[in-house]
Amino acid sequence: MRQRLPRAAAALAAVLMITGCTTNNNVDTTKTTAIQPVAKDVSASDLVEGKAQFREANFGLAEQHFRKAVELKSDNAEAWMGLAASYDELGRFDFADRAYAQLLRVAGRKPQIVNNMGYSQLLRGNKKRARALLLEAKAGMADQTVVDANLALLNKS
Repeated sequence: MRQRLPRAAAALAAVLMITGCTTNNNVDTTKTTAIQPVAKDVSASDLVEGKAQFREANFGLAEQHFRKAVELKSDNAEAWMGLAASYDELGRFDFADRAYAQLLRVAGRKPQIVNNMGYSQLLRGNKKRARALLLEAKAGMADQTVVDANLALLNKS
């Protein structure tokens, strides 16, 4: 004698026989998104410390931090500017000239850069070259306060 399966059980058995077991060969189809690393400026902390040391007139320490900043990120115009200014204050005009040359390559001939180059010439006693650079900078600056102060220093010397 045969036993009869309830209709629901029979329907389930039929579905399982028709579909059978399927696998996806253990391929993970989970959708994920990778977290992209944040582009971190590794020279930023040295730039901040270089500025702090420069403001405190610790030009040797400022030079060290600005130099490290440009070694870590060679297109960091602000660090090149700080490095050149530090060399100026240390009287290392040969290194300052190299830093200004690199700064011009990185950032172009901007009035703020030309102003600093003029001040560098003022520190060296090259009054004629300082005046030419400072006047060039003044012509391109909206706020001429700093350039005017440098020109006043030049006129006093």
